Amino acid sequence: MTDDTGDDAGEDSGGDALTDDATPDPDSSDADNLSLDRFHEALEAEERPVATASEVARRIGTTQAAARDALAALVDRGDVDRLDVEADPVVFYPRDWGALASRERVVVFPERREIVVDRPTQYTRARLSQFAHLVDTTGTEPGTRGYLYRIRQEDVWAAPFDAADALVDALRSVLPRRFEHLEDWVRDQWRRAHRFRLYTHADGYVVLEAASESLMGNVADQHLDDDHLRAPISDTEAWVNEDAVAAVKRALYDAGYPVEDDRDLETGDPVEIELTTDLRDYQATWVETFLDRKSGVYVGPPGSGKTVAAIATIAAVGGETLILVPSRELADQWREELLDHSTVDPADIGLYHGGTKDVRPVTIATYQIAGMDRHRSLFDSREWGLICFDEAHHVSAPVYSRTAELQSKHRLGLSATPVSETGSEEEIYTLIGQPIGADWDSLFEAGFVQEPEVEIRYVPWRDETARNEYAAADGREHRRLAAENPAKVEEIRYLLAAHRDKKALVFVEYLDHGREIADALDAPFISGETPHRERAELFRRFRAADVDAEDTETDDLDVLVVSRVGDEGIDLPNAELAVVASGLGGSRRQGSQRAGRTMRPTGSALVYVLATRGSSEEEFAQRQMRHLGRKGVRVRETNVAE
Repeated sequence: MTDDTGDDAGEDSGGDALTDDATPDPDSSDADNLSLDRFHEALEAEERPVATASEVARRIGTTQAAARDALAALVDRGDVDRLDVEADPVVFYPRDWGALASRERVVVFPERREIVVDRPTQYTRARLSQFAHLVDTTGTEPGTRGYLYRIRQEDVWAAPFDAADALVDALRSVLPRRFEHLEDWVRDQWRRAHRFRLYTHADGYVVLEAASESLMGNVADQHLDDDHLRAPISDTEAWVNEDAVAAVKRALYDAGYPVEDDRDLETGDPVEIELTTDLRDYQATWVETFLDRKSGVYVGPPGSGKTVAAIATIAAVGGETLILVPSRELADQWREELLDHSTVDPADIGLYHGGTKDVRPVTIATYQIAGMDRHRSLFDSREWGLICFDEAHHVSAPVYSRTAELQSKHRLGLSATPVSETGSEEEIYTLIGQPIGADWDSLFEAGFVQEPEVEIRYVPWRDETARNEYAAADGREHRRLAAENPAKVEEIRYLLAAHRDKKALVFVEYLDHGREIADALDAPFISGETPHRERAELFRRFRAADVDAEDTETDDLDVLVVSRVGDEGIDLPNAELAVVASGLGGSRRQGSQRAGRTMRPTGSALVYVLATRGSSEEEFAQRQMRHLGRKGVRVRETNVAE
């Protein structure tokens, strides 16, 4: 966290949650129910480790006599001690000083819309993740980390609440007191997100509607190009060029006004499909919200059932469906999921990628193929009832963005973390829709998804030649040598031996490093160079493996070394251990995906991230894992012995 946050602490910290001017109430029940936490708050407000009965009374708003009786009760319980000093008032202090020192502290800087939290609880982290952006963390020891959050306008626009009051209630639930200026700003941003909407006119064309004449004149007219709108309809409405819908939404988003999309969308030819799997409550809520909005991105950790919720959405829309995926493996996996969880006729499912090109009522295509000019006319010619963008962050990449120009359809995105390292999440939300989903922490608490145990292990240089080679290098070579620190092979062996009963994935960035580790472990290495058929067979053997089986002749696998092809989409439900050996220069999303390979409803989930001590990998590891911390995942750090 930056040092300048301390400059405003006296003005903005909100430390006086129990204010000096509280009016004592002799009949108040506060004193009768004085808890140890309440006593801790009084000490923090006094900024002293001890307090007299009169000081506590002032902080909790009661009489000195009532506070003295309540403190005596805490003394009798053994939670608080008292010290009688001759000629001085009696002072009270907590028996467990550690409990006072380790309490969560929330400091607010409302003018900067920043929140600093020391030792945040999991509840606070999860709550803040709904409407704030994690900027930075400090501290390395478990339980001592501090978090810096900033509330940005796009965070308010995308907050998963149905009304501004619900969002403000969530804000109040984690702050030490009310900050009216901050709340007013949040409400203003919420209103901005509901000032423009698109709807379908009775005659079939698209209309942009503004909440007022001034918005249409001062905002829309200034930020939209001449070819975006065909003609004005009224002082607050204009006829939109249907080919420019995406551009209109993006331009107004950039101007600070996200657009609500209420158009009547085609459903295409009907498709006979019903869901055969029961939805969890939160999945059913996702689907209901989507059907109301007609667009959106299902956001949840791996294992939360986004694919099943998407299949339920396909069944609810009931029209021709195009599913876009980043790889052939994921296309094959989607086909199996559709057959496992719905009544769809196998003959109605078509695959459209490098290996086969078959368009059916439900077509699964890769982004790369669907974005090519020679295939676009085929996809444009059909009235898709629903277009589903799996791993939705791909939409922001220029090579894939053309697939999102099919704006006249229902659009559904799926992503564990739709955040691009370049900050282009606005492209996801304007091209597809706003996020819909449960926070990760609530799914952990409910037991729907197993929270992974994440540990960053800082590995030393043990090979002097490798250390010297690293010291003499620079640029990309510097990063590669840190990633390929020979000591990591020994550390991987140690971790696999310590968890012999767990199915393990070892992630690497560089092909030579992957081959080296695979040879050392006598395990297969899967990369982009591995033929599709061979990849599919290795993944099948890994899914089938049982590490507790007595049959040593089995052809199953319990360890796989994988490159980036394992980062997203591939369903390996029995992966219980992930070791990230290299690739720490990647995005926050990549860190979430690799950790997510172990997130499943049952069983333990372990993630070890190896970073060469004293190298840039330390910073990269903390950056990737910070993104997990924002979602409520606890991360610990360990220095491996020399």
